[in-house]
Amino acid sequence: MQKFLVLYHASADTMQAMMDSTPEDMQAVMAAWKAWADRCGDALVEMSPLSPGGRMTAAGSSANEMGVVTYSVLQAEDMDAAQALLADHPHLGVAGCGIEVYGTMSLPWQ
Repeated sequence: MQKFLVLYHASADTMQAMMDSTPEDMQAVMAAWKAWADRCGDALVEMSPLSPGGRMTAAGSSANEMGVVTYSVLQAEDMDAAQALLADHPHLGVAGCGIEVYGTMSLPWQ
């Protein structure tokens, strides 16, 4: 099994709309994420929301237009299997949101 890093992006407008939503709407969003996590079972190794961050370069740092708002680590046979786990993720149904998936590799000294 290989591990995959999953980054969940959301625009600033989408994040503001979420912050302005009713508690009932927020609860419904969280219920959809939990249902997805339950369907993944043991394939979902780790998941956590992130505080606001930014991009760093040698020249300095700046905010991202599409910030990473959550990350997870999935375990799957290959990229196709990892993407299949994400195919019905509720984050994909929200305007201004997207998901990136990366396979992890071992470092030479590990």
